Amino acid sequence: MSTSPAAQALRIPRALPRAAARAALAPLARAVTYTRWLHLLTGAVVAAVCGLVYPGLFGVRPVQLLWLPVLPVVPLVAVAMVPATRLAEGLQARLLLAPGKHARHGRGDLAPRIAAAPSASRGDRARTALWLVLRLEAGCLMTLLSVQLPGLTGALVTAAAGGTPTPVLGVRITGHHGWYALLAPLPLAALMALVVAAGNVMTAAATRLLGPSAAERLAALEERTERLLEHNRLARELHDSIGHALTVAVVQAGAARAAGTREFTDRALAAIEETGRHALEDLERVLRLLREDGARGPADRPGLADAERLLESARAAGSALDARVTGPLEELPGPVSREGYRILQEALTNVLRHAGPVPVAVRVAVAPGTGALRLDVRNPLPDRADGPGGLGGPGVGAGRGTGLRGIRERAALLGGEAEAGPYEGEWRLRVTLPPNRPARAGDR
Repeated sequence: MSTSPAAQALRIPRALPRAAARAALAPLARAVTYTRWLHLLTGAVVAAVCGLVYPGLFGVRPVQLLWLPVLPVVPLVAVAMVPATRLAEGLQARLLLAPGKHARHGRGDLAPRIAAAPSASRGDRARTALWLVLRLEAGCLMTLLSVQLPGLTGALVTAAAGGTPTPVLGVRITGHHGWYALLAPLPLAALMALVVAAGNVMTAAATRLLGPSAAERLAALEERTERLLEHNRLARELHDSIGHALTVAVVQAGAARAAGTREFTDRALAAIEETGRHALEDLERVLRLLREDGARGPADRPGLADAERLLESARAAGSALDARVTGPLEELPGPVSREGYRILQEALTNVLRHAGPVPVAVRVAVAPGTGALRLDVRNPLPDRADGPGGLGGPGVGAGRGTGLRGIRERAALLGGEAEAGPYEGEWRLRVTLPPNRPARAGDR
């Protein structure tokens, strides 16, 4: 059944009050509204403690109570000079003011915008002092309203029932009128509106006064950048290790099928098993580091001292390998040795993937005196290009191969250089890594 345009026009205005009512009542269904109210009330605790000393909390004139939000200011400023005060206030603000997932708040989690760290500068201490004073004054005002506005509701109900209410907020309700009962909910509604508004204001103030300083934001950005770089390095290592294992497995399986002898098939399966085992070890190590959120464990990463297993894997895949290693590899810095291992792994993987089991000449040398590492890998050019990125193809020479790009990136990060391309009828990869890169803590 269709609805006439006139009926639809009447339905829209009727829906507006319901939507407005839901929007107005929505904050009352959020847990964060009441945790912020609690945070506001606790701001008056210091004033109450000082009020026990002077002027007292009982039997005093209302004018004397005006000292309560004034007397604690100097002690609070002094406390703000203690660095740990900012840490304590930041943690409390995160817990009570910043809405988390439980709060069903539309603006998301504000906790990261409130620092939880000790004061590190004069500016931090000054902002902490301003925050404590603001919290004191807001707490005193909200505590007063939280007591007096419900009292005003009670006075209106008492007057409507014919009783004699006591004065509230300096106002005496006179007369006995039944319509006072209609006004009784208004003070409570005003109180809840003030609680929501004050909570929002205090949260905004916390992000300003307790938010991270410029130095803290820079440190957090550097930490995040370092973590992203670490994850990128782990992904590159995983690509190299798994790619090498799969390439060896494919080449070995193809060679075993072509040979058709039991002896060769047994050797191929043994090589596939050994290469797969090493790849699984690398996979487990990378996953463990990722689960630990970027925690570094360079000591268990393979270096050039373990290069023999790469050479044996290439030999098992059918390559006639001529390898020569000279110089003290054990004296290489940890980053140079580990990146050199990955570069050699990617170079041998490229040979097997794009040229097959061809003769390969590998030279690994540590220059005497300077300690620079030189890697040289050569193999015959294949008869055909394997397309863009294939060894010997035009894409490689242009630098579009993923593996060669990774090799160049590794070399550049260590201040070295990598060259790849045809040379004297062969394909040659030459990499030079200097030893003088400043190692970070834990690199060894």
